[in-house]
This record gives sequence, structure tokens and C-alpha cells, in this order.
Amino acid sequence: MKHLKTTLMAAAAVALVSGAAKAEVVIATVGPMTGQYASFGEQMRRGAQQAVKDLNAAGGVNGQKVRLIVGDDACDPKQAVAVAKKLVSQGVVFVGGHFCSGSSIPASKVYTAGRILQISPASTNPKLTDEGGPNVFRVCGRDDQQGVVAGNYLVKNYAGKKVAFLHDKTAYGKGLMEATLANYKKAGGKPAMVEAYTAGEKDYKALMSKMKAAGIQVVYLGGYHTEGALMINQAHGMGYKPQLISGDALVTDEFWKISGKAGEGVLMTFSPDPRKNPVAAPVVAKFMAQNYNPEGYTLYTYGAIQAWAQAATAAKSFKLAPVVKKLRTMQFNTVLGKIGFDKKGDVTAPGYVWYVWSNGKYDYAK
Repeated sequence: MKHLKTTLMAAAAVALVSGAAKAEVVIATVGPMTGQYASFGEQMRRGAQQAVKDLNAAGGVNGQKVRLIVGDDACDPKQAVAVAKKLVSQGVVFVGGHFCSGSSIPASKVYTAGRILQISPASTNPKLTDEGGPNVFRVCGRDDQQGVVAGNYLVKNYAGKKVAFLHDKTAYGKGLMEATLANYKKAGGKPAMVEAYTAGEKDYKALMSKMKAAGIQVVYLGGYHTEGALMINQAHGMGYKPQLISGDALVTDEFWKISGKAGEGVLMTFSPDPRKNPVAAPVVAKFMAQNYNPEGYTLYTYGAIQAWAQAATAAKSFKLAPVVKKLRTMQFNTVLGKIGFDKKGDVTAPGYVWYVWSNGKYDYAK
């Protein structure tokens, strides 16, 4: 009798644990939570945490509460793969990530094998969706789109000027620079210099001196905000003031903290600022109430989670196939506006626009 009672209690405990497990669905966001690009990781974490908080306040998704796991890949491909494998073992159904293309691309192979949905808020290298599985999406644009905008702009606005093209050898930086350079040449431009540099260094004076001696007037940078800010700051320190132009990896206030006043007038391409979208106003207000400005990829991460939640709700399932089917056939109301996805998994939304850094802030260029 005692044995039967123990067995029944054990069965009840298992049922209770099983019921608790079914009461929540687990998702994740992964990005550079540590390292030199940690400011972007914070944007993603903040966006994901607020999105999950708002979903749960509204009753969750498909009647289940959403639990968020925050993963750190430090923008390192090996670490990204290790994190991805861990998430598969933890039963995650959706990943809003990664940030760096060099992390997203190898991690996507793990998610494809593990049948986990991936929607990146920030990885722009075309290979992510061109070569990724049917489970791979993004809510940001692509470098080949960004490269058209930047390449044409350089030819139109700096005709007759000596333009140098730099890249940091990463999947993102090199890919963006190559796309811009290709379109620059296509539009009739002739580059005065093409150089690679090593990300993570602190001294770029030799490179700046080389460009100064060559008479470079415009520098297009395929890389991240840390190096770009150091370069322009060090260039100004030697009396050399070229026009610096770059892409979406400069969308963090940390750029100005490093560049100082040397950042004045720096130009960059980025998707339309969702903070200025009226539909995002209530969410923006929540962030501002926390004394946090939802810059850069904060709302892109929030929007990626919204798209997943709406697709899962429409599918009445968290399984990959039915959710993917909804992602490919529906439109989603998000803080990014109304968005959808094409057959590759790329977002169907407005493309890139120009921003300028001035007085410590970035805004649309006039």
C-alpha cells in the first residue's frame, strides 16, 4: 500500500512538472552581450525583454507564458555555434538573433538542423538568407541593398574626390564594403584606395597617415562603430579631416563617446528609425520611462519577436513548419510598421536612408 501511495505521488509530481513545462514556451535572443560590441547586445536584450514582458502581460502566446533566454556570442563565430547548440538542447523554439553576420551564418546551420526558427534583427550579409534554410529570416535589410544606396551616393556627391574603401575582414564589414564598392564602380566611380584593417586594435594612426599622404578626401568604412570612431578621432588629431561614411553598425551612442567632436558630420546608412514611427510610440514611451533610449536595434529585436508571436498565434502552434508557413504568407503589425517576408526570408519593408551624426546624436540627413 505504501509502495502504491509512493508511486501515485511520483506520478502526480511528474504530471505537475509536465504541466508546468507546457505552461511556457521558451525563446531566446543572442548577440554580443560582452566584448567591444556589447552596446548592440544591450539593445537586443532590452528589446527582447520588453517584448516578452508585453506579450506575457497580454496573456502570452497560444495560452502559454513566454520565457526568454539571453545568449552571449561576443560576435565570435565559434561561441555563436556553441550557444546555438545549447539552445537546441534547452528546447528553444525561436531565436531573435544573432547580431553579427559572422555569428548568425554559422549559428543558422545549427538552428536549421535543430528545427528552430531564427529571425535576425541585425545581420545584413546576403549569405544569411541566400544560403540559409527555410527557418532563417531577418527584419533588417541586406548589404547588397545598402551597397546600392551608398555606392550611388558616393558617385553622385563626391565626383572628382579621392575615395578610399576600408573593411575589417569580417563577414559584415567586408561584405558591406564589397557591395558598396561594386556599386560605386558600376556607377562610374574609381576608388583611390582599398584597404583591410584588423578589428579590435586601438591605434589606426599609421593607416590614417597613409590615407592623408595619398590625399584621400572620403573614407567609406565597412566595419563597426568602435574602429570607425577611433579612426576619425585619430585622423582629426593629426589635422586630417576626411569625410567618413559607413553603414548601420554606427547606430549606437557609443560611437560619439569614442569619436568625440570628430564624429560631427559622419554619415551612415540605416533602415528608417522605428522610434519615429507613430505605431511604435507606446512602446518607445515604455523604454523612455525606464530612462532608456531604444536606439539602433532595440526595436528591431522587439519587432522580430512580435512577428514570431503573431505567426505562432495564427498557426496555433509553435512547431517550425506551420509557423514558417504563416511568416511567408502573412503581414505583421509591429513597431517597425507592417512587415512581411519574401521567399528567401528577407523582410519586405522600406530600404535604407541616410543619417548624420551631429552634437552627439544621429538623425536623418537633410
